[in-house]
Amino acid sequence: MSIRITTLGNGLRVVTDEMAAVETVSVGVWVAVGTRHEAKEQNGISHLLEHMAFKGTERRTAQAIVEEIEDVGGHLNAYTGRENTAYFAKVLADDLPLAVDIIADILQNSTFDEQELKRERAVIIQEIHQAQDTPDDIIFDHFQEAAFPDQPMGRPVLGSAELVEGMERQTIMDYMRGEYSAERIVLAAAGKLDHDAFVAAAEAAFTGLAQNPEAAPEPLLYQGGEYRESRDLEQVHLGLGFAGLSHDDPDHYALAVFSTLFGGGMSSRLFQEAREKRGLVYNIYSFSTSYDDGGLFGIYAGTGRTEAAELMPLISEQLLRGCEAVSDSEVARARAQLKANTLMGLESTSARCEQAARQLQVFGRVIPTDEIIAKIDAVGSQDVLRAAGRVAASKPTFATIGPDGSNIETLAQIAARLS
Repeated sequence: MSIRITTLGNGLRVVTDEMAAVETVSVGVWVAVGTRHEAKEQNGISHLLEHMAFKGTERRTAQAIVEEIEDVGGHLNAYTGRENTAYFAKVLADDLPLAVDIIADILQNSTFDEQELKRERAVIIQEIHQAQDTPDDIIFDHFQEAAFPDQPMGRPVLGSAELVEGMERQTIMDYMRGEYSAERIVLAAAGKLDHDAFVAAAEAAFTGLAQNPEAAPEPLLYQGGEYRESRDLEQVHLGLGFAGLSHDDPDHYALAVFSTLFGGGMSSRLFQEAREKRGLVYNIYSFSTSYDDGGLFGIYAGTGRTEAAELMPLISEQLLRGCEAVSDSEVARARAQLKANTLMGLESTSARCEQAARQLQVFGRVIPTDEIIAKIDAVGSQDVLRAAGRVAASKPTFATIGPDGSNIETLAQIAARLS
């Protein structure tokens, strides 16, 4: 990697990853503002703001924004997460100045037109209803809420239809001015570019960012809990989880190795035991999500009404076994998978752009690939067992959506089985 970092006079951090062998550039801004920064009565405002940023500025209409980027064959997109919001584009190298100008424009000069806001609220309400009608999607919102009840990290990224419907133009503008300060934003680019020219373009374009002191979000407090919903479905959707680890936890990579060997692929224990040997599921996997000050380790499965009663004891049994012993070959295979995913990502300008931005936000630096690979290689069997044991020692979280009569164990029964 050819990483260079410059901090502008207004506090905006600029990071580039030059890739001479490509003809394109991925560029974007990552704002350290997401769902966990929202007040309860404003849940969903980060996501609504992200949508509205594309709906017109003082210089461009909503149509002009998309036409200008597509006139040069590029594309523009955005997403909202629990700890950050991103606005990004991919263009040919010669069109990088245009992409920078458009992104700077929507971040600094959005008008939030009343008619556009009315339409976009309706669009997001449809998005919320679609998620609610998709059980293998909405279960993760309920799972998150059960793990982190009564706190911002447990609330849905989309918010609720009632709250979104009531969000006014001035409220959104005040939120953007208060939260989108230069110190909380990273401008990143990866691909065929010149760092000095990119910095000069950024200095010229990003002149209107707010200068507000960053307020620390509410600390993360994993509590664990249960959500159960009876719904007339063909499948039962299950989520079982535990307190995870933060980005900078010493066992971060060890837990990643455990998650991979436990439920990260077709050779994983969960896939082999639940699907290949018993035919209880079509889809089952584990995941480890890290945040600035904590995390969430989880297992998802979709199964039939009659199979659900057998599946939960099997998952619990496999988790207990995973905390007791892992083979050297399993650990080696998981390490290889993680390293391959890391190295394969280096072939994508978009992946390298996002990686540089997020690492700079989280760690204050861009971590060299060799350092990441070394940390993965350093994980041994005892490290994996220690990380797994730390996670499994926490109170479980359990969420399920499915038909009546599924004979699914309660949270108390699962906790007793795991104790």
